[in-house]
Amino acid sequence: MPHPRQPAPALRVDTVAHGPFDLAAQKPERFTLICYYRGLHCPICATYLRELERLVPDFAQRGVETIAISSDEADRARQMAEKINASGLRIGYGLDLASARAWGLYISATRGKTSIGIEEPALFSEPGVFLVRTDGTIYYSSVQSMPFARPAFSELLQALDFAIKNDYPARGEYTGPV
Repeated sequence: MPHPRQPAPALRVDTVAHGPFDLAAQKPERFTLICYYRGLHCPICATYLRELERLVPDFAQRGVETIAISSDEADRARQMAEKINASGLRIGYGLDLASARAWGLYISATRGKTSIGIEEPALFSEPGVFLVRTDGTIYYSSVQSMPFARPAFSELLQALDFAIKNDYPARGEYTGPV
C-alpha cells in the first residue's frame, strides 16, 4: 500500500477518448486525482462517476487533473463513459490486478450478475481515490473494500481549498515503529 509523501506506484492505462495515460508523464498544476472504480457492472460507480464528471471543472480550477480507472476492458469502459456522459473526465481501462494491489486496492471475485443485470468480471478491484502531487508522491488516499461509503467529491474540493490555502502537508506519512 502506498503511503503519503512516498512515490506513487507506476500507473499506465489506456483511456476511452484521451489516448494513453501515464502517471509519470502528468503535469498538473497541483495534483492528479485518480478515482479507481469497480467497473460497468456497478450502479454505485456510475452515480459516483457522474458526480466526478460534473465537478471536473471545479477540480481543474484548483489545478487538479482527473481520471477514473477500472480493470474493465475497452468496450465496458466505453459503455461506462457513455452511461455517465463523460466529456471532461478521462476514463481509463485495463488496470491489471497486480497494479491494483500495488495501489492498495482490494480485489473481489465475481458474484455473477449485479442488480442492474450486468455480469461482474471474474476478478476486479474495489474503489479507491488518490491525490498525487506533481512530484509523483501520494498526498491523499482513501480505499474501500465495499462499493459504498466513498469520499464525497464536493467535500474533497473543500478540503483542497483548505490544503492549498494553508500549504497543508500530506498526513499519515509515519511508517516507523509504534
